Amino acid sequence: MALRPEYSLIHSEFNDFLFALVGEEKNGMHLTVLSALVRLGFDPWREAARLSELTEEAATSALAAAISALPDGDWTESNSRSLAVRLVDRLPKHVSPSAKPLQLRNSNDRKPRSEVQSWLVWIALATAVLVALSRLFGD
Repeated sequence: MALRPEYSLIHSEFNDFLFALVGEEKNGMHLTVLSALVRLGFDPWREAARLSELTEEAATSALAAAISALPDGDWTESNSRSLAVRLVDRLPKHVSPSAKPLQLRNSNDRKPRSEVQSWLVWIALATAVLVALSRLFGD
């Protein structure tokens, strides 16, 4: 079974973003967005696709929160936002219904996110933060 084009390493439109450097870990290894997202429990290509559908501000905020949850690196909570801004610039820009101005939307365009899906996102984010904190303070 062949991978869909957006998930292909060779031709993925997300390669520039996924293989971008987040920073250097304390052990001297370079950490890419791909590795960071995997460590936080995300599917990197799916998360890149999701972020590319958000507004720049929303994508930056989401990525900054993820970077802040990463332990053991030269990044800090205070510079996670500037890192996220730099990285979000590497995402392909997609036009999504949620990016339309409110006055251009029509009631038929709205697809409310299911409550279960929202809870799953919050649980996944909370789990990632707890795992990161336990690694940080557990040793």
